[in-house]
Amino acid sequence: MTRTLLLAGAVLLSSCGPKTLILPEEPVDRAGTCGVVAAAEARAGTVDVKAALPFDAMVRILHYPLLAGSAGERFSSETATAVQRRMTELQDPIIDGKWQELVPACKAAFPATSVEAVSLPADRFEAQLGCYELGDFVRSALDDNVDYDEDIRPYRDLAQRLDPLLGVAMQARAGATASAQREERDEALAAITKLGPPVAVMRECIAKFGEP
Repeated sequence: MTRTLLLAGAVLLSSCGPKTLILPEEPVDRAGTCGVVAAAEARAGTVDVKAALPFDAMVRILHYPLLAGSAGERFSSETATAVQRRMTELQDPIIDGKWQELVPACKAAFPATSVEAVSLPADRFEAQLGCYELGDFVRSALDDNVDYDEDIRPYRDLAQRLDPLLGVAMQARAGATASAQREERDEALAAITKLGPPVAVMRECIAKFGEP
């Protein structure tokens, strides 16, 4: 996922373009479009167009494939990957058009991206598992980019702290089979993805479950 998202995040803005854009109805196209719009908006706010985007901006872009993959009760990596592909395919026509006009439409279509006050699930296990899975998703997407090493270090530390706790609790909650545990993980990721921007969610996760 990293390579495609970095490509989407590194768009060069040559002009606003004359073409008015419409937000697609199809879920994968809609999420892919808004991911590119988020990348374009982030790039437009930078001085050096060749520099890596800020961590928060990259994770905001990541939120769109996450949300599309979390449309159901369980996270679908296949759907998230499909959004990633569409972001690459849609990049040029969106950047050449009036992408700025889609900013409010994308916020309306994906309200979780604009949540300001994040509350973790009341169930401690669900919250811990969701935090673990969300942090793992972000880390796996950006781990190969040294520009974000310091940003993802707290996510890695949190995972190490939660690992032993979840190992015991997982069997009690989901049983010993790998498939049942995978379903539990996918449900937790889908639920926590919808709570708000991943950086804000992970901030709450670290505050609640990180090192004292």
